[in-house]
Amino acid sequence: IGHRTVLLVASVAIALITVVYAFLEWVHGILALAFVQGFFWSGMLSGSSAYLISIVPKARRAEGLGYAGLASIFALAVAPTVGFQIYRTGWFPLAMTCVGLNIAMFVIALFLGRKPESGPHPPLTLRTIIEPRIIALAGTLFLYSFGYGGITSFSSLYADSAGISPRSIYLTTLAIAILLARPALGRLGDKYGYRKVFLPCLALVALSLAMLAMTPGRIGLIISALTFGVGFGLAYPAFAAYVMQHVEDSRRGAAFGTMIAAFDTGIGTGSTTMGWLIQEHGYGAAFGVAAVLAACAAPYFLAVDRRIKMAAPV
Repeated sequence: IGHRTVLLVASVAIALITVVYAFLEWVHGILALAFVQGFFWSGMLSGSSAYLISIVPKARRAEGLGYAGLASIFALAVAPTVGFQIYRTGWFPLAMTCVGLNIAMFVIALFLGRKPESGPHPPLTLRTIIEPRIIALAGTLFLYSFGYGGITSFSSLYADSAGISPRSIYLTTLAIAILLARPALGRLGDKYGYRKVFLPCLALVALSLAMLAMTPGRIGLIISALTFGVGFGLAYPAFAAYVMQHVEDSRRGAAFGTMIAAFDTGIGTGSTTMGWLIQEHGYGAAFGVAAVLAACAAPYFLAVDRRIKMAAPV
C-alpha cells in the first residue's frame, strides 16, 4: 500500500486511540488498546524508515539513518519533563497534546512525495510482512538492546541506590553522547564499511554494561554512559544500512519491521528480566547478564551473517 499510506493510516489510528485514552479509566481496556497501538506504532516506524532509505543516497545511508534517529532521541530526552509539566494540569490536556502531535505527523506525511510503484504487490501473508533472511540476523539487535531496556528502566534507581545525584545523570549523559556522536561520526560506516563500524560499536556496548555491573561511582556512571551512547548510537544506523544493501527495494518495509520487532523485543525483555534479576540478585548481576548478552552479539552476528551469505549486495 506504500510507505506514505502506512504513515497516514498509522498517525490517524494512533490519534484516535489516544482520544479513547483520554476518557478510558478501565485498566484492562487501556492495556488492550496499548496492544493495538503497538501494531500501528510498529507500522509507523517501519514505514518511515523504509521511506527514509528510499530518499537517502546509498553512499550516505548510515549518516541519514543516524540523523533521523536523533529525532527520537531528542523526543525521549524532552518528553518526560514536558509531559509531567502538562500532566500537572490534568490527564485530558496531556492526551489531547499527544493527539495534536499525531495530527501534525499526519499533515507532514501528506506532504511527503509519492514514491513510484515498484510493481504488483504480493498477497498479504506472514512472509510478506516479515523478511525471512533478516530474522536470524536481527537477533543481534535483541542481544545488545537487552541492556538498553534495563538502562532506561533502572539507571535512575541504580544511581539513587548508590547515592549519586542527580538520578537522571546516566540517561542525560547517554542522550548527550548520542546527540554528539551521530552527527560527528555518522559517516564512518558510509566511508569505511558498515561492518567495520558495527562490530566495534557492539564491543563498546558490552564494555559500558560491564562498567555498570562493577557498581561504579559518579565518574564511572558518566564514563559508562558516554561509552554506551557512542556504541549504541552508531550501532543501529550501521546495522540497518548494512542490511539495506542486501534487501530488494520492495522488501525494505518488511526488513525494517523485522529489525524493529527484534529491537523492541530486546528492550522489553531486558526491562522485565532485569527487574527480576535486580530484585533477586542486585544491580551488578543484572547488568552483568546484560553485558554477557551484548558480548555475544558480535560473534553471533558474524556466525549468522556468514551462514546466510549476505556478502553480495542485491
